[in-house]
Amino acid sequence: MTTTEPAWVKSSYSGSSGDNCVEVAMRPEAVHVRDSKDTRRQALAVSRRAWSAFTALASDARV
Repeated sequence: MTTTEPAWVKSSYSGSSGDNCVEVAMRPEAVHVRDSKDTRRQALAVSRRAWSAFTALASDARV
């Protein structure tokens, strides 16, 4: 079975009360990021390389 729908995963850092929620879908061509409160809006698409650089930088900047 194949599907064209991306498999969205909510960030483990998202708030439990439904606020500040980010979802990510890994695709072969790009990484898609969206606000889980408004899934009808178009997701942001970034290259896998850019996503990797972003998450590495965010990981280094953890408070």
